[in-house]
Amino acid sequence: MLAQIRFLTEPFSAPYMQRALLAMLLLSLLAGVVGVVVQLRRLTFMADALTHTIFPGVAVAFATDRSIFAGALVAAIASAALLTLVTRSRRIDDDAFLALLLATFFSIGVAVVSRSASYTADLNALLFGRLLTITERQLVETAAVAAAALLVLFVLRKELFLRAFDETAATAFGYPVWLLDLVLNIIVALVVVAAVRAVGTALVVALLVTPAAIAKLLCNRVSTMMVAAVAIGAVGGWLGLAVSYDASIHHDVRLASAPTIVVVLTAMFAVVAGGRAVQRATRGADR
Repeated sequence: MLAQIRFLTEPFSAPYMQRALLAMLLLSLLAGVVGVVVQLRRLTFMADALTHTIFPGVAVAFATDRSIFAGALVAAIASAALLTLVTRSRRIDDDAFLALLLATFFSIGVAVVSRSASYTADLNALLFGRLLTITERQLVETAAVAAAALLVLFVLRKELFLRAFDETAATAFGYPVWLLDLVLNIIVALVVVAAVRAVGTALVVALLVTPAAIAKLLCNRVSTMMVAAVAIGAVGGWLGLAVSYDASIHHDVRLASAPTIVVVLTAMFAVVAGGRAVQRATRGADR
């Protein structure tokens, strides 16, 4: 028992690990709540596309030595607007356009980064983040983005949920569906902005999708799904950081913190999904 407690607490005696944990808790709160809405709207592919369309803004900001936060924010708003506009068109297949946009924007970002002499290291940092180098200023920026996104989501929760469950009813009540779609896309993009420096653009979608998917397996109500998704994300972040630290420090096995967190969350999903499958099989056998 003492060894287990030490495993979970020892890594966070260092200030940089404390900042990393705080960043993960903030991101778990934001991504957990927004991820449930993404699940309800079946917009997982859209969320994945947004993480890649924002990458050029991050790459340009990095290449010109400007604020990555500002670059990601500008690209996020532009990407959300573009995706909303094009996916409203009936002449264009949504999935085909999203796949095209994802590949094109991601390639543009890689091309920009490739001009750097330290291309490999820079690309790795932008794709997978540098969670252990989070600064206090970056924590404040992350908290500000999370607060803004959650506030908008709270104010428009009834309209967004109605849009998620019944688009026809939302239109009948006079709600501007296209505007609600734009707001949700911007909120999803803000999650990417908040998480890009910590876990990188490639892993943000895991924070958005996996905790919410696990919560959906365990809960039936939206409110409890959100609470569960936040808790699952926080636990996964804590365990991932602890595993990465223990493997790197005590066993001389270098594990990057952000990818380790994603692997832990995926393992949690596999356990829960497997447990639910066994439960359903047992109930079927009893009948």
